[in-house]
Amino acid sequence: MKFIVIGITDNPQPWFPPEVLDIIRQGKVFSGGKRHHEIVAPLLPADSRWIDITVPLDHVFEQYEDTLSLWRGQGEATLIVFASGDPLFFGFANTIRRKMPEARITVYPSFNSLQMLAHRLLLPYHDMRIVSLTGRPWPGFDRALIERTPKIGVLTDREHTPAAIASRMLDYGYSAYTIHVGEHLGNPTKEQVTTLTLEEAASRSFSMPNCVIVEANGQKPKAKNPFGLPDTSFALLDGREKMITKMPIRLLTLQALDLPRRHVLWDIGFCTGSVSIEARLLFPHLESHAFEIRPECEAIIQENARRHGAPGIHIHMGDFLAAPLPTEERLPDAVFIGGHGGHLKEIMAKAKDCLTDNGIIVMNSVVAPKVTTDSQRLWNEACRELNLTMEPPLHIQLNDNNPITILKCRK
Repeated sequence: MKFIVIGITDNPQPWFPPEVLDIIRQGKVFSGGKRHHEIVAPLLPADSRWIDITVPLDHVFEQYEDTLSLWRGQGEATLIVFASGDPLFFGFANTIRRKMPEARITVYPSFNSLQMLAHRLLLPYHDMRIVSLTGRPWPGFDRALIERTPKIGVLTDREHTPAAIASRMLDYGYSAYTIHVGEHLGNPTKEQVTTLTLEEAASRSFSMPNCVIVEANGQKPKAKNPFGLPDTSFALLDGREKMITKMPIRLLTLQALDLPRRHVLWDIGFCTGSVSIEARLLFPHLESHAFEIRPECEAIIQENARRHGAPGIHIHMGDFLAAPLPTEERLPDAVFIGGHGGHLKEIMAKAKDCLTDNGIIVMNSVVAPKVTTDSQRLWNEACRELNLTMEPPLHIQLNDNNPITILKCRK
């Protein structure tokens, strides 16, 4: 089967080169979104068939397969698809390649929306980082913010609007940006390009389709967090200084978790969230999940994440042992047990069930005379019972605090 994918803008009177017009005149089966159909309908042959691209996409590709079967014995089936902008730029041509890898594809691109917005602004875009939020969650955008990217082009949708983007940036302290919004780019009567402060954009609504470029505005940018966040920069649980993993211990813990090569981190018993937040800022590629049973800690981790500019930590409140095993999230390959409430063996067993092969579990064991439960003994027993491979422990004492043993095992 052959696909010819033609990129178009939002112009209701599209211009196509003669070669493309000939392809359209000879076409029999066409496909695209409803908005695309409205734009190109006057150019389609009277006896042609149109297949709407709607979700679920599996149904669309079933129709494509049906078309293929009708053409058997009559030569190669050719389906002409209209798509927005450049069909290989987060576009439908990529979906065709993924769903039908054997299909032959020819692409006739147009400018994509972010290129058009940059053109309207006379803004060089060779150094622009591209993030798609169209049908996608926030992680890619959050990572660009954490890495202090000076120019970010964003593809939006009805949930990830320009106002939502601006609000998220302000909420986490990334305020030294200007936002450019392009609406209906390519449409001579509806097109609008607006440059705003984040505060202005956060309180406005914009028509769809639109896209966004956020650009560092020349003010002093938010400083990068230090390597090792000061303990004094965190909001604490009831003001208790001992209820936080101290910064030097925290960094050694992150080293033990081998996070540069990991993908999903679980922080069980997060309390202030210091481990999750430090990990998020140092390793923004990570998908981070933080678990805590004490309800008052939810506001604390949210406050600390905002203070330090660490968006995107997934917070799970409640009893970790009572929570169902994840089905939609990716499974962890790194687990830190920050607190276990006397249920260390049960938590390790559940963590092991979720852990990917070669995944790591780390825990810090306090050596204190008033601690009645020997957590290191329980750790050792659990590792043997669960057939986890223990690595040599690391013993450390910080100032006049109780000694800490950093424990590590591998599945």
